[in-house]
Amino acid sequence: MAFKRKFCLLAGSTMLLASTAAWSAEVHGRSSTQFQWYNDIFTDKKVAEFGEYLNLSITKIDKADKFSIQGYGRITQDVRNGDGLNGRLYYLYANYRDLYDKVDLRFGRQFVNYAAGSALIDGGQIELKNVGPLAFSVMGGRNVFFDLTGEGTRDRDFAFGAAVNLAGYKNTDAELSYFMKFDRDGVARDNLGASFKQYLFNSLKVYGNARFDMASETFSEVLAGVKYFPMADLVLTGEWYQSYPTFDSTSIYSVFAVSRYQEGVFRVDYTINDMFSVNAGYSRQDYEGDDADVFEVGCRIRPIDNLQLNLNYDRRSGYGGKLNGGIAEVIYEPIKPLELAAGIHFDVYQRDRITGEETARKYWFGGKYKLAQNMSASVRIEDNVNARYKSDWQGRAVFNYDF
Repeated sequence: MAFKRKFCLLAGSTMLLASTAAWSAEVHGRSSTQFQWYNDIFTDKKVAEFGEYLNLSITKIDKADKFSIQGYGRITQDVRNGDGLNGRLYYLYANYRDLYDKVDLRFGRQFVNYAAGSALIDGGQIELKNVGPLAFSVMGGRNVFFDLTGEGTRDRDFAFGAAVNLAGYKNTDAELSYFMKFDRDGVARDNLGASFKQYLFNSLKVYGNARFDMASETFSEVLAGVKYFPMADLVLTGEWYQSYPTFDSTSIYSVFAVSRYQEGVFRVDYTINDMFSVNAGYSRQDYEGDDADVFEVGCRIRPIDNLQLNLNYDRRSGYGGKLNGGIAEVIYEPIKPLELAAGIHFDVYQRDRITGEETARKYWFGGKYKLAQNMSASVRIEDNVNARYKSDWQGRAVFNYDF
């Protein structure tokens, strides 16, 4: 019932502001009406579900165009099993920017992402800017999360954070941040984070992220990477990533032993011309003593303007088993408003020497038709054939209206 009231608020705010501030307010967004059918992997029941997704943006509420409202939510109904209405309000917040030319304010349900952590909160975020080479941000509120049936937030779920960013440097971004999360048992997360990005010589990008878990006194995530653009059509990427799984300190899983994961990646993307582009990559995965190698190659072929073929192949061997697989997809536009597409995913894998080889296949096709400048319809149907399902048909039909 709480969500229904919030969804009504999301829809009602559109009509209210359109009528009370009709002289200036602009309301834009998208209404997406969808029908989906699939097998629920948790209950093994077949689901036939209607859904309404609403995304809206209300601007120019005031003459200076500093105040705006953003919202996005959905409401669904399983008509096959009669489970009743189910919905999620992903965000609905009011934003006021450039207060005294130095402060941005945002209040309501919103997603906040810091290097130290991220959360969907019912609360507020305040940003202080234009005060020198640094900008500051603080946020806090009720920590919102969802379970299988809806919103799972409890009374004592809160999240707070703060960040300082480098400001005014065109080729440099940097952030230091702090994130804390509470649940009914106390402090669940206590993190420090940092991120960095630097452009050099108009052809090089160096970047990195790190997150430190205070409770376990370890780095839970570290990423360091470089992208090199020797020419406009060629991109070389090298990355190193490390992850050490951490859990909420109030969870029983926080006492379990875990393994550190590391991965080194090298990738090349090259656009030869308008008709042909290729990519290739290699990853070395380390599971604290055990390792695996992953190779990937792919290409995009456009022999004529209205036809595109995408081909990808990957091969993995080492810890966790072997895998050989590929993807083939074709996109065709017979007429301007109509786009047709189809594809096949085929994987042969072996988990260990005892199980032997198994295959997993996915066949899909779909289409999209632009009915008008602000209206479109699309459909996608796929069948999965694997060790669990001999045939698992699922699909989605969508009607989108932009306003």
